[in-house]
Amino acid sequence: MKRVTGIGGAFFKAKDPKSLAAWYEKHLGIPFNGQVYASFTSEGSGETAVFSMFPEDTDYYEPSKKDFMFNLRVDDLHALLKVLKEEGVEVMEKTEEYEYGKFGWIVDPEGNKIELWEPIDSGFEE
Repeated sequence: MKRVTGIGGAFFKAKDPKSLAAWYEKHLGIPFNGQVYASFTSEGSGETAVFSMFPEDTDYYEPSKKDFMFNLRVDDLHALLKVLKEEGVEVMEKTEEYEYGKFGWIVDPEGNKIELWEPIDSGFEE
């Protein structure tokens, strides 16, 4: 079974996500278009990765106390979560499903929450 197949995104906390996104757009050309996330699509594979800011008081990264979280792309979320749990990895019980994919979370030995994403075949479209 494949485990991680790529990076789905990088998320970090910001004091003022909208202003910071505007700074990244102005100075680095990242297309936020008034949002706090930007999507990048690989020309070769068509896979999408998201770069996003969250408010600094978000609880989305809990139980991690870190200011960042990675989203990693997987092929079969539920099968992988089962294997990871059997291997002793801290697997968060909750999973979520949306029109653009399935999500689950694990915590690494240093307390970093990692989001696992099984995209729907059509990918994440904006």
